Amino acid sequence: MKKELIISHENDSSQIALLEDGRLFELHEIESESDFVVGDLFLGKIKKLAPNLNAAFVNIGYGKDAFLHYQDLGPQFLSYQKFLKDTIAKRQNTSKLKDFAVQKVIDKNGTIDKVATAGDLVLIQITKEPISTKGPRISTQISLTGRFLVLIPFDNKISISKKVKDPGEKERLRTLIESIRPEGFGVIIRTVAEGKKVAELHNDMNQLIEKWDDCFKNIQKNKVPSKMLSEEDKASSILRDNFNQDFVNIICDDESMVRDMRNYLEVIAPESKNIVQFYDSPTPLLEYYNVEKQLKQSFGKNVNIPSSKGAYLVIEHTEALHVVDVNSGNNISSATTNKAHALNVNKMAATEIARQLRLRDMGGIIVIDFIDMTDPEHRKELYEHFRDELKRDKAKHKVLPPSKFGLIQMTRQRVRPEKYIETKEENPNKDGEIAAPIVIVERMEESIRNIIQKEKGKLYLHVHPFVEAYLTKGLMSIQNRWFLRYKKWVTIIPRDSFKYLEFKLVNSKKEELMSYSN
Repeated sequence: MKKELIISHENDSSQIALLEDGRLFELHEIESESDFVVGDLFLGKIKKLAPNLNAAFVNIGYGKDAFLHYQDLGPQFLSYQKFLKDTIAKRQNTSKLKDFAVQKVIDKNGTIDKVATAGDLVLIQITKEPISTKGPRISTQISLTGRFLVLIPFDNKISISKKVKDPGEKERLRTLIESIRPEGFGVIIRTVAEGKKVAELHNDMNQLIEKWDDCFKNIQKNKVPSKMLSEEDKASSILRDNFNQDFVNIICDDESMVRDMRNYLEVIAPESKNIVQFYDSPTPLLEYYNVEKQLKQSFGKNVNIPSSKGAYLVIEHTEALHVVDVNSGNNISSATTNKAHALNVNKMAATEIARQLRLRDMGGIIVIDFIDMTDPEHRKELYEHFRDELKRDKAKHKVLPPSKFGLIQMTRQRVRPEKYIETKEENPNKDGEIAAPIVIVERMEESIRNIIQKEKGKLYLHVHPFVEAYLTKGLMSIQNRWFLRYKKWVTIIPRDSFKYLEFKLVNSKKEELMSYSN
């Protein structure tokens, strides 16, 4: 499968699209000022205990206190607390754990008031970003993730991904990591470590140890609440977790990010660093790769199923769960008249549902109502197909076999707010008053006339596709008349994400000169 990573940086935010064989499967958005990302480490203070929930609320600097459940303390909670106190009191002068006196593990069925009190300082890691009115979900069981390894302080076990099947390779990796593992740390060997040389693994280990040392130095500053360690930027973390030989292109329109990614690939896969390319064109990157068009087609209540000749999904979200209904449209007159065809449409629907889960980052309980199938073998085949399609999903999930009503129920881990993109546009004539389209065209021309005197370089006008068609229609189009009048060509770029009467005028440096949105 051919993978492409498209990264667009605009207005202090980045959009990261993962394409598989040209189709959009994941979209991540990050704000530059986002300070509470999954994987970040913070030094916080327990605000209050909630014994009825067996949990604590922790101030880490967010508007809402973070939620820490007893089960998220981890067995080595007391060791973390001692290390934290000793570091702040200057009794612990090194990040190395070789001579550190590990404390006894806490009772996995215990209560939080037995091991923590209000006012305690805690070193925590964000496991779920703030969602809606809820603060972050956090854990005191720290893990530092690298390309090939995961480093776990105050542990001594070496674990290997279950996806590494070869016993000989397992033994090789275990022996190799045992020889380079620092004392006092446990290690999880990731699937991508399979077949890697000792130098690559050692380099990854050293980078993780450096991260832990940076965290230790920040703890010494004793500023509460504050961030101790940042997760890598989104582009690097996606490369870290997803990059493999299937990637053929990584395209970015920000030069500094291109340099950072090439430097990152220089470390983890030097032979592939040249697949990172800088995109420098007036047409926005997401528009050029049809990402904006696919977003409009993929979100909303009704979603067409590709190649199904009319079948579609109905996706609805309630307070408690997501419901997905597979609708055959006019494709199947009845499920009993063409059993094989019903199975075929259901399998295509399952493929699209697996994509939708990743694209929207849907989480929680999900109930799927497929087209009725009376044949038990067909239901089994559909269930196995759906599970296979979900194997590419990095989020933890569990799928139950079809119920007697033909429903498939599943749960999917959610660590970030669900993605929602409005696919419907306001009817310009429905409510209130708007400027007439001819007035908008005059406003565009006025902007061009005022700016054309000062702007020496090229000009680009971004508009809705319908407006683009209107401005460029015919030999004596409005675009051509502007050229004859002002002796300067204005390139008109259709934007699938724009509203009908929205426009934006930019220069060759991609600087916004004028914009309008009704």
